[in-house]
Amino acid sequence: MATGYCVKCKEKGVELSAPEVHQTAKGGFMAKGKHEKCGTTVCAMMSKANAEKAIEDGAKKSY
Repeated sequence: MATGYCVKCKEKGVELSAPEVHQTAKGGFMAKGKHEKCGTTVCAMMSKANAEKAIEDGAKKSY
């Protein structure tokens, strides 16, 4: 699954709960999900290959 950085509690490698893969305006990809500890929305930028892999692993496609 996708992992990211939580800005609120400064934790690296946070596993995103219920991640959704979005495409940015410039054509990049990002996964958005919730941090289970603090409830903050966490975003993780990723390549197209990583986005496709995350979708295969169960992330929701939102584009």
